[in-house]
Amino acid sequence: MAWPQKTPLEILDSGRRDNAKRAAATYVKGNPKALEVINGLFDRLGEASLEIRDLEHAKGLDHKKVREVILGLSDVKPDVPTWIIDPPKAQHSPGVPTLMASDWHWGEVVDPEQINGVNKFNLQIAHRRAKALISRTVDLLKNHMVNPTYPGIVFALGGDMVSGDIHDELRESNELATIPTVLDLLEVLCACVHSLADAFGHVHIPCVTGNHGRNTLKIRAKGRVHTSYDWLLYCLLEREFKADKRVSFQVSSGPDCSYSIFGHRYCLTHGDQFRGGDGMVGALGPILRGDHKKRSRNGQIGLEYDTMLLGHWHQYCHLGRVIVNGSLIGYNEYANQGNFGFEMPKQALFMTHPKHGITFAMPVVLEDSPVKGRKWIDPH
Repeated sequence: MAWPQKTPLEILDSGRRDNAKRAAATYVKGNPKALEVINGLFDRLGEASLEIRDLEHAKGLDHKKVREVILGLSDVKPDVPTWIIDPPKAQHSPGVPTLMASDWHWGEVVDPEQINGVNKFNLQIAHRRAKALISRTVDLLKNHMVNPTYPGIVFALGGDMVSGDIHDELRESNELATIPTVLDLLEVLCACVHSLADAFGHVHIPCVTGNHGRNTLKIRAKGRVHTSYDWLLYCLLEREFKADKRVSFQVSSGPDCSYSIFGHRYCLTHGDQFRGGDGMVGALGPILRGDHKKRSRNGQIGLEYDTMLLGHWHQYCHLGRVIVNGSLIGYNEYANQGNFGFEMPKQALFMTHPKHGITFAMPVVLEDSPVKGRKWIDPH
């Protein structure tokens, strides 16, 4: 699948964000095939709204009916692919790589003038970084490892994939309204998955939702995924690959997703359940306290794990028993306002060995550092 060629989206001003269909049609102007797909999707959304209303009145609506009736996806618990259970036949295989993808904040705009010029972000840059993430991952695993033979790759989607409009400042400054943003990101993720499947043969995709891409004022405990654009994005992505036997999904119905690789047990979560921190320990305090509580809870219900994977904090940290992902968006006005430590946009990449558990850790850095060798930053 060819990587999508995107145009700058300044053609969509804030005055048209209340009309998602018109925005989407304008975005694909000059591409009749894409326009046909967009119009078909909105027609299907209209039909789906009627189906939702009927289901609500008749039997009640839950995520199972959304997946089965509207999206045509089975809600049966997915079979775990054998290639992440059975050790590879190659005697010297390094194991199964895991690439984490979280906190992309697709659609958010970062103004370098407001953060001393250390980062800039918009949809055009987001496309470039997503493409760099896949190409650099393939390069690291194929050209910088001894005996680079892998049975497949795990592509863990950890939430906050879209910026959303949960705050007034995001509604005012996002480059696109949320629905066109989801459609734009869906195309990019399709290209990512296709590229990973072509490079590694198989892709397993565990998914959890974040706190940003929601359509409620506050994050919910009940029906968390049903109010999340992340979950909608994952379901649409799964539907795209329904006929591709190389790709498998675990779209969680709750905040956590449990799976194992060669017996090493992982708990994927977004990380927004953990609160607090201070100037001395930063994010480590709430993360480690949260890990302790989650391990205790999971041990009581038969869901013990060896390593927790999370995002949310935009600070890459590999501790073995806890792996915290970085972000694709990078440093933004919120981090600058809170005097948080500067960090380059990066995503976690590591290996699970059939005998030794987690071995190689090699974060994928998506930009060259703007501060290397400088004593100060000139935003101009």
